[in-house]
Amino acid sequence: MRMLVSGSGGLIGRALVARLEADGHLVHRVIRDGAIPGAAAFDLATRRLDLSGLPGGSLDRIDAVFHLSGEPLTPRRWSEAKRERVRASRVVTTDLLARAIAAADTPPAVFVSASAVGYYGSRGDELLDETSTPGSGFLADLCRAWEAAAAPARDAGIRVVNIRTGIVLSRANLLIGLQLPLFRAGLGAHLGSGRQWMSWIALDDTVGAIIHAALTPAVDGPCNLTAPHPARNAEFTEAFARAVHRRSRLGVPGFVLEAAMGREVVEDVILASQRALPRRLTETGFDFSFSCLDDAFAAALAKRPGTFQVPGDPKS
Repeated sequence: MRMLVSGSGGLIGRALVARLEADGHLVHRVIRDGAIPGAAAFDLATRRLDLSGLPGGSLDRIDAVFHLSGEPLTPRRWSEAKRERVRASRVVTTDLLARAIAAADTPPAVFVSASAVGYYGSRGDELLDETSTPGSGFLADLCRAWEAAAAPARDAGIRVVNIRTGIVLSRANLLIGLQLPLFRAGLGAHLGSGRQWMSWIALDDTVGAIIHAALTPAVDGPCNLTAPHPARNAEFTEAFARAVHRRSRLGVPGFVLEAAMGREVVEDVILASQRALPRRLTETGFDFSFSCLDDAFAAALAKRPGTFQVPGDPKS
């Protein structure tokens, strides 16, 4: 099959491309600023999608599109310029791809477009699945706009899957990688009260779930990419510490986090409580390789950053 992947240089994108190519698929990429043979290109300055590098200069020979582009949400204060870059890298690119898919003579069968559990906002202990209402805050508003931008493809009769991803466990994940030296030094700490829920998923399960969503017609619309058992922040912190053979006894008060990162980042990301369940995945038969947080952390920290373990191949 021919696949088109945006965000192929990111954490999930690299692993997804590796898996697709290992499975024998031909992968074309969507890059930024400048077309090359075999790839499409976003030009955010002019809000254009250049398809000239693809076979036939269109999406007619593409079977599935995976859209994973997005500027990283760095754990620091967000300026207005940062918020606009974050929005454009998600909403504008989704709109460009969705319109291109809708205009194709023989369009791809499925458009798998990234979103995040930030869609739900901070919801305390509430159990959240794909039928839950959206929350409030910058990230919730962003995710609603992000998912809505795929409407042109859906309106054209294309199956659209909005994957609402939780925290992807990998040392290449910025939030994990920045904390890893602290945890190895025995300085890992829970954040705020430590009672907020964290919806996590192993990198390998993230890739497997994305492919499952693309190949399973029953997966349509929002789909939570989270492990079946969310953890409170204190539990997550303790599992992180165990993975590096340390203990976690420290905590960082919320006011300290706000002073360092700003209230918006802390409320929307760092201390947000999202107890999201992967109802759509489990109902359609997806089999998680890592449903235990300890096992997922052990696998994440044992791997080189950005690698994908091809089943049966111990050298990968």
